[in-house]
Amino acid sequence: MIKTYQLQVGPLTRRLPVMPISDTMAIASFVLLGDAELTDYAAEALAKKVPAEFDYFVTLESKGIPLAQELSRLTGHQEYVVLRKSVKDYMRAPLTVPVKAITTSAPQILALDGADADKLVAKRVVIVDDVISSGGSLSAAEELVNQAGATVVGRLAILAEGDAVKRTDIDYLAELPLFPL
Repeated sequence: MIKTYQLQVGPLTRRLPVMPISDTMAIASFVLLGDAELTDYAAEALAKKVPAEFDYFVTLESKGIPLAQELSRLTGHQEYVVLRKSVKDYMRAPLTVPVKAITTSAPQILALDGADADKLVAKRVVIVDDVISSGGSLSAAEELVNQAGATVVGRLAILAEGDAVKRTDIDYLAELPLFPL
């Protein structure tokens, strides 16, 4: 039987499977994709935490995409920018940075299409993700946004995991513990 963790986000409860990610650590596996109810609730709650003045939401492929979509709709922003996990053939002069995330053992990159980078020049952005844990993905996202000439004015997530709950530079809705093995 798989061990589970009961997550409470506002009025919503989800049972998450606890999955090992190393010999010493397990996480409660949170997957936002496909959960329209939680996406809608989280976007409404996070929209109240958005800085008053910003130009774009920036999110990371792929779990943050539905959240950025709904936040954009709720805040009247017509576009948002997605940082991809690989360079795609259609990208023009992409910017890339390496990323190390808690849930991925293999080396990864984040890529920003040059066309999207051009949109971000001198703009204020809010980075949106489903979970912030070690901060590796967030740091890589910030590095890309800075390379594009934008300024990060906010950082939003549904969940802060592990030590991320101690951060004062992010806004989130609920805490998610790490599980030592």
